[in-house]
Amino acid sequence: MKIGITGTGSYIPAIVTKNEDFLQHEFLATDGASIGNNNAVIIEKFKSITGIAERRYAESELKTSDLGYLAAQRAIEDAGINKEELDYIIFAHNFGDLTPGKIQSDTLPSLATRVKHLLQIKNPKCVAYDVIFGCPGWIEGVIQACAFIKSGMAKKCLVIGGETLSRIVDPHDRDSMIYSDGAGASIIEANASSGEILSHASVTYANEEAYYLFFDKTYNNEGCPDTRYIKMHGRKIYEFACTHVPQAMADCLDESGVSIDEVKKIFIHQANEKMDEAILKRFYRLYKKDVPEDIMPMSIHKLGNSSVATIPTLYDLVLQGELPQHQVKKGDVVIFASVGAGMNINAIVYRC
Repeated sequence: MKIGITGTGSYIPAIVTKNEDFLQHEFLATDGASIGNNNAVIIEKFKSITGIAERRYAESELKTSDLGYLAAQRAIEDAGINKEELDYIIFAHNFGDLTPGKIQSDTLPSLATRVKHLLQIKNPKCVAYDVIFGCPGWIEGVIQACAFIKSGMAKKCLVIGGETLSRIVDPHDRDSMIYSDGAGASIIEANASSGEILSHASVTYANEEAYYLFFDKTYNNEGCPDTRYIKMHGRKIYEFACTHVPQAMADCLDESGVSIDEVKKIFIHQANEKMDEAILKRFYRLYKKDVPEDIMPMSIHKLGNSSVATIPTLYDLVLQGELPQHQVKKGDVVIFASVGAGMNINAIVYRC
């Protein structure tokens, strides 16, 4: 039984926030002390490492579930299916719905339930639930959908990855420039006329790595000590990803039985341009190969890091011809790979 992606959709928020918009921010060190360099220097160094020149923020009236709904609508239309035939709606995110100006996230009811409500799906056997798996959440949702279909529990699943990270960042933390908003969605079906999941792999490292991404107070000592923001140990994450992601990708590829020379594109989580380039170099080094030119589509330069949304939005943009230098054709083999909070790593080898 072939299990494939039959439809994709994405929602890219309209608000563009450029690097120069951070020139007036008061960036502070972890202890609240002033940082020596001026913001122009900080921003230039940031861009040279991450590749980010601008990012997208969601309109104030839209929450994460709304972004997911808009992406889901497009995926359902793209797949040409009846929404009432969906067996599962799986929504991967990290922080639920966030309202500008409020300090609490909202996950009651689940975001998947909210999307089902917005889609006006009447079928009670369409089960809706959320996945919290860090940035690799969309891939994990696809893996779960694949498992449901293989077991006979489902025929059609909607998998969404969405986030509004702009509402959970500390404005005094330089890392706040990394994060952005967006949502991507996919329809996963049994007996797809084209497309096939060939293999998948997932791992969790939860010893000393467990809290590389975490929640903590603002770096501003005069700020509210009870409000929490997304924080990370960037250097440790970089080293962890470069050490472990290439092998996880290789394990997945080897299981698929596909040669590395057959891989046409690699869709990797858009976290950091230099990190992604280093991961690919180490991955190809495992096979004693050089990285092929134009094998890695990138959206981080314009869209920033929208966490769980980066891969499904990137894949949809390529399929829709929004990145003309990158194309995938029927029969092409691609790899999806991600790393994030947990610390979780996963990958899928997919024949389009």
